[in-house]
Amino acid sequence: MIHLSSPIIGPEERDAVLRVMASGMLAQGPEVAAFEEEFSAHVDGRICVAVSAGTTGLHLGMLALGIGPGDEVIVPSFTFAATANAVRLCGAEPVFVDIERDHFNIDPAAVAAAITPRTVAVVPVHLYGHPADMTAIGALAARHGLLVVEDAAQAHLASWQGMPVGALGDVAMFSFYPTKNMTTGEGGMVVVRDEAVARRLRLLRNQGMEARYANEVVGFNARLTDLGGAIGRAQLRKVEGWTATRKANAKTLDSRLAGVVTPPVAEGASHVYHQYTVRSADRDGLLEHLRGAGIGAGVYYPTPVHRLPSFGLSLDLPETERAAREVLSLPVRPDLTDEELETIVTAVNSHG
Repeated sequence: MIHLSSPIIGPEERDAVLRVMASGMLAQGPEVAAFEEEFSAHVDGRICVAVSAGTTGLHLGMLALGIGPGDEVIVPSFTFAATANAVRLCGAEPVFVDIERDHFNIDPAAVAAAITPRTVAVVPVHLYGHPADMTAIGALAARHGLLVVEDAAQAHLASWQGMPVGALGDVAMFSFYPTKNMTTGEGGMVVVRDEAVARRLRLLRNQGMEARYANEVVGFNARLTDLGGAIGRAQLRKVEGWTATRKANAKTLDSRLAGVVTPPVAEGASHVYHQYTVRSADRDGLLEHLRGAGIGAGVYYPTPVHRLPSFGLSLDLPETERAAREVLSLPVRPDLTDEELETIVTAVNSHG
């Protein structure tokens, strides 16, 4: 089986874990602090706060911005459920809007149409590693006084018009789940523009306290361990090379696949291909064909979030529904061999 995704763990990560275990400092400590500082260099020097998971980062980031009951937050429905879950966990209401067709990202025109007096924020998701149109989103936010929360869970090192994602909103979140472009085992990073927001975030992740036993607010236990921080530091030294290989693999697939719509890249966007996602009119037939050929293709996402039982809404979002019917992700991992890439191309092109 050619797997769709799998973590790449080498001797550097194993050595990092052993170093932390030998130190006796397993919980959040100097490795996490160093990881935050080193990650900051990839998001234009912004403040970085490591947390226990990507979803946790979205949730606490929104809480730190003051988002709560009575507020509306505009989100795409074509995304992982965590995007909307984080809004609801704050007590706010997610307002689902459609995506634009080419890049599967939130449609700025749909955002503009959904703004009400209760709207306080918009969450552009840089889906599959392709940045959303942050020029248009930023202009809308400035015009209407909205906060921008970037869901960059899948977009490590992506950029828009020369600026790294994560440095284009008020708060951003990256995920380090094992299938992401880099991992800490489990964890997330919140990127923050403002120091006051960063301090609230640090309080929220650590039981509401900065000084021990001086709890200032009601908080969570949402810390990243030093084990995770050490793994993240090792992965961070490799992710640029991995990203270049992902792009090269995507270029090969772009040039050789037939019978599917390959993913276009917007002008000024740097796509990092967390997923290489094509469209097919016979998506389910192609999926079955590929799996029969030993290729671990996958569908992200077959059910729009607004239709999940957890939200249960009936909305007219035609591009979202179309994408849910047509998308299929193919392996683009940086550890694919030339032989495996050839197998993927042959299998896709042989589907009737």
